[in-house]
Amino acid sequence: MKRFYLVILLIAFISFSGRSQPRTFTLTETLADPPKANYQLASRFSPNKIRKMVYSLAVDPHWLKLSNRFWYEYETPAGKQWYIVDPAQRTKKALFNTAALAAEITNIIRDPFDAQHLPVENLKFSRDEKSISFELKSSIDELKKDRKDKKAADSMQKKIFYFNYELAGARLSEVKNYEKPKAKPEWGSVAPDSSAVIFTRNFNLYWMDKANYLKAVKNEDDSTIVEHQLTKDGVKFYAYGEDGDGEDNVENEKKNKKRRPARVFWSPDAKHFVLNREDSRLVRDLWVINNTASPRPTLETYKYEMPGEKETPKDEILLFDFAAKSFKKLNISAFKDQSVSLWSAPSLNKDRDNEFRPSLWLGNNSRFYFSRTSRDLKRVDICAADITTGTVTPVIDERFNTYVEINRPGLVKNTGEIIHWSERDGWAHFYLFDEKGKLKNQITRGSFHCESIVNVDDKNRVLYFTANGREAKEDPYYVHLYRINFDGSGMKLLNAGDFDHLVSMNDESTYTVDNFSRVNTVPQSVLLDRNGNKLMTLETADLSLLMAAGYKFPEPFKVKADDGLTDLYGVMYKPFDFDPKKKYPIIEYVYPGPQTEAVNKSFNKSMDRTDRLAQFGYVVITVGNRGGNPARSKWYHTYGYGNLRDYGLADKKVAVEQLADRYSYIDASRVGITGHSGGGFMSTAAMLVYPDFFKAAVSNAGNHDNSIYNRWWSEKHNGVKEIVSAKGDTTFKYAIDKNPDLAKNLKGHLMVMAGDMDNNVHPANSIKLASELMKAGKRFEFVIIPGARHAFGAMTEYAFWKLADHFNKYLIGDFSQAGEVDIIEMDRELEKNGK
Repeated sequence: MKRFYLVILLIAFISFSGRSQPRTFTLTETLADPPKANYQLASRFSPNKIRKMVYSLAVDPHWLKLSNRFWYEYETPAGKQWYIVDPAQRTKKALFNTAALAAEITNIIRDPFDAQHLPVENLKFSRDEKSISFELKSSIDELKKDRKDKKAADSMQKKIFYFNYELAGARLSEVKNYEKPKAKPEWGSVAPDSSAVIFTRNFNLYWMDKANYLKAVKNEDDSTIVEHQLTKDGVKFYAYGEDGDGEDNVENEKKNKKRRPARVFWSPDAKHFVLNREDSRLVRDLWVINNTASPRPTLETYKYEMPGEKETPKDEILLFDFAAKSFKKLNISAFKDQSVSLWSAPSLNKDRDNEFRPSLWLGNNSRFYFSRTSRDLKRVDICAADITTGTVTPVIDERFNTYVEINRPGLVKNTGEIIHWSERDGWAHFYLFDEKGKLKNQITRGSFHCESIVNVDDKNRVLYFTANGREAKEDPYYVHLYRINFDGSGMKLLNAGDFDHLVSMNDESTYTVDNFSRVNTVPQSVLLDRNGNKLMTLETADLSLLMAAGYKFPEPFKVKADDGLTDLYGVMYKPFDFDPKKKYPIIEYVYPGPQTEAVNKSFNKSMDRTDRLAQFGYVVITVGNRGGNPARSKWYHTYGYGNLRDYGLADKKVAVEQLADRYSYIDASRVGITGHSGGGFMSTAAMLVYPDFFKAAVSNAGNHDNSIYNRWWSEKHNGVKEIVSAKGDTTFKYAIDKNPDLAKNLKGHLMVMAGDMDNNVHPANSIKLASELMKAGKRFEFVIIPGARHAFGAMTEYAFWKLADHFNKYLIGDFSQAGEVDIIEMDRELEKNGK
């Protein structure tokens, strides 16, 4: 609504040629209402409310063992359905009639159910795949089997009913007196033949046989359990397996004598297992305090290696002969302060519902593979360890002037060949090596990025893999499925379409479920054959409730980087009541990488930091930056090497400038920026490097001082210099630019948030920044989230509204309606009737 003001200027004295002359002006001025932050619209799209409008977005197939069939569940506003698909017959059928089944179950349990409200859980196929079993929770209270005192607060539970359903005859039967097997304890590393279980207790390795393990599954404190000790010299921070690092000190003392996971990998024949033992006794301690603990705060002590420090963990690989109950320490040394990583064998898709899934090493009964990396991450060896001799042999080596990245290799059965992922030619591609590490040929090549191995067809010598950036006129981040022969011939795209794709292929490589969408399309799921031919449409997501609430898709865009050459890809989110005639402040949601960019490529439910934020009255964008993502060229990925604070900022700035030139509704004089973790670090850096451009920021859990962040991330992405003296001694030198160094530059409105229990990015990062800002006399806001870890957990919603208030105050100039949204009651949806 416009208001008209009559402004009458009675006398204006203006001097001309040395004399004054009175003049009278009458002006009619039109002023618009000042903008208001739309709290109500933003509140309608909270995560809890989105969950009631958006249901299944993808088909997640459970492939069966005896055929190529699979089953899946899919939910829409009409309820949940369960389907069985037979690709060979091109049929999709409901596993059961939900209405009829609900009626039968209601008769048995005497709780009301219907087709839309049928909470089936833990559905599983029988071994012969002719029937299914499942469970439902009732409203009946019953005493927990291990409790005698009904008065104890946690002694009662809701009774669970168990059912069997014969598929052919559609016959339901209750499984009476059924005792649900307890979940397998996470501490047990079970041998592939189930003959033995390895675990850690009081820092040492123990084992028990199957009979005693079954006792432990029922009752871990059973005094008749017999266990055997394998090692005796384990100590805290030099343990065989887990040692409780990361538990608070009180909890740690209680659990030290209890069983913990050993994290071993078994040979396929169960005769050997391997363990990565780490000696971190010299690594310095770090602490966080749980200030909200009751009855008094507790201290959490943990090992945390910071960049440049000489006190580093030492990795060992121990190979155990289980029959002999002995082990040998392998000679793996190659680089000073090296790290090693054991690989597990890939699991079969058809085994996902198995009660028991052993952890096998990558290899066979005579050898296993692992990686060995230098501290500066410029040198990586893929090594093979011989089981009989214990000899370690480097098979494939990678060397680069920046950091090297590798993935778990694929092994070709019978031939021993290795399919190796490498960026050695500047792009991520697959290479075929023989068993001894001799390069046979490059499998894929070209200006695109290979992502991961999906299947290795040993018989036909075909590799199935995902890749992006190969298809012209598409966003280069869109992932597709391909097949190619081992010799590099016959490469074929299997799921064409200008979308981002997520696939699940059966183990026989004959059928694929392809889920695809863009940020501005409805997700779809189809079934493909091995040649990429569409066999049938499985699902199209139902977004009707979301659309009815006023949702509008965001808009993908492309701009140039600050070099004027590199294409950057982003997404723009607008208010759902968008008016192109208005001027909107713009907020960038950022994450600098280098391991990922915070730019969605497919439609998803996570809208808090983008779609929802825009509803207050902003244009919100996410956009990539040079150095931000490994899914492009190695040049793009490592652009920020050696300049980890500033490398992405110019691209973030120029993206806003280009969009403001392109769209008149963007107000480039009101620019905000926000992010979490690395994005928290980047958003503050933007305020300090470009203080006249970015006017407001909210920086959550930021690693503002990377000299105290973890060694791996900082040394890898910024670089650490290895120095070898004339005597042959090796040391490491590390230096990095930090946000606190630029505190004096702050001009705009900065809010810094940190969780006081963050044991990833320690709150000292934010406190050191705050200290320098205070010393520089800068006004800013500092918010500590009590009891919160790195992601803020249960405090995430509160942090969102705190962020929104800050931007609304300084970019829109209004947060007068903040009181209309009760952060707690907004999602509770209970009547305030005093009852």
